[in-house]
Amino acid sequence: MLVPLAIFTLRERQIAGAPGFPLDDSWIHLHFARNLAEGAGFSFNPGTPVAGSTAPLWTLLLAAGALAAGSSLAMAKALGVGVTAAAALVTRRAALAWGVRPEVALVAAIALLWTGALAWGALSGMEVSLAALLTAGALLAHARDHTLGTAACAALAVLARPEAFLVLVFLVVARPLTVRRLAMFVVVTIVFLAPAVLFSLATVGAPYPGTAAAKVEGGLVGWLGGINEPATLTWVRRPLAFCREWIVWLASTHWLLPVALCPALVLVWLRAGRALGLVAVALLAHPLGMALLAPYRGPAFQEGRYSIHLLPLAMLTLAVAVGTRPPPEGRGRVRALVAAVWLAIAAITLFPAATRYGWAVQNINAMQVHLGRWVDAHLPKTAPIAVNDIGAIAYFSRREVIDLMGLVTPEIIPYRRQGEGGVIRYVTQVCPPYLIIFPAWFPQLASRTDTLQPMYRVRLERNEVAGAAEMVVYRLLRCAV
Repeated sequence: MLVPLAIFTLRERQIAGAPGFPLDDSWIHLHFARNLAEGAGFSFNPGTPVAGSTAPLWTLLLAAGALAAGSSLAMAKALGVGVTAAAALVTRRAALAWGVRPEVALVAAIALLWTGALAWGALSGMEVSLAALLTAGALLAHARDHTLGTAACAALAVLARPEAFLVLVFLVVARPLTVRRLAMFVVVTIVFLAPAVLFSLATVGAPYPGTAAAKVEGGLVGWLGGINEPATLTWVRRPLAFCREWIVWLASTHWLLPVALCPALVLVWLRAGRALGLVAVALLAHPLGMALLAPYRGPAFQEGRYSIHLLPLAMLTLAVAVGTRPPPEGRGRVRALVAAVWLAIAAITLFPAATRYGWAVQNINAMQVHLGRWVDAHLPKTAPIAVNDIGAIAYFSRREVIDLMGLVTPEIIPYRRQGEGGVIRYVTQVCPPYLIIFPAWFPQLASRTDTLQPMYRVRLERNEVAGAAEMVVYRLLRCAV
């Protein structure tokens, strides 16, 4: 594990000059966690409970870390590294439980660690490594036919990354579907997910968090939320686009991964039967599930944030396909060479992934973190701020924020569905004294020079992950915008 950590940390230091997170969303998790640890409940603005985390289990784990060691960048990264190491260890145990030879199981675990996506997850402050660990745990329990353990890990994985629900469904039907098995999965899933669903209903008015309500662009969840879109987009264009993006992301994770998975899916059926073969079909169904159920961005979005939890399943599938039988006489060296080539390619792909990570950290540090500290030093402590990127600005300034995207301000979601005009009407009603926005996102609002006075701006010379290259702090002169 030291190999990817060393490469990523070195590139982070070379490019960003200081440690940080590659996404502003990481600071959202940490802000929620700090409020929880300080006794303010599950709230972004203390005193206002809100279901604003799509990965509440990770937020709770961060809160436990904040309670034990304080809320900090180092704590979140240490927790991410530990969870990532555990994901690799459990993946190895799962491979052994499915009958894979020890040396192949070890290679599978190392190959998992040496994917740029999981290395990114370890240091990102995001929930993806936890979702990968719980998916691996479900596969291990499933190998041992422990229905309760399988259901528990799979349900917890959904609380870490909602896309893991598809894996849960495949796990249910992977073994003969008895009444007892179905009942156990249903009861365990309801017990684990019900608190999050009820909390979302109470604070957001929907059975899913405000982050999903604000971001979902169509599909089944969007339709239930009142979003109408052309049928060809729902059933044809988006699924095809997501499938293409899924293949490209797999290839960027490892050049040979999409090619190797095709025969591996067949071999797994032959060697492990329906029990694992059907679960492995989730690797094919994943992009379609994303496109049809709750689409926002594709499988490759933000280094594969919505897909990383499937990497343990991919590595397990490959391991079972090639490692459940002793190699034929004289073939052992050939297989050892194949394993060495696989790991060599994996190591090579870590370098471009680390460079992307370094630039992402630089962007977030130079823009959102910088603005959070600027706000703390220059704006009144009691003044609420309307922002479109809430994480680092709220974390470092501790100001009350009005989220123009609706992640933690669900009241604005109906206005956002009316376009920028709706957002302007909401700003008129709420009348925050300050706004911090990407002018490129709100050109009509930013052009109202008679009502908005620019105070400070940050522009990125090389923008890799920020929503736009420039973010501006405005003073609201009057509410008639």
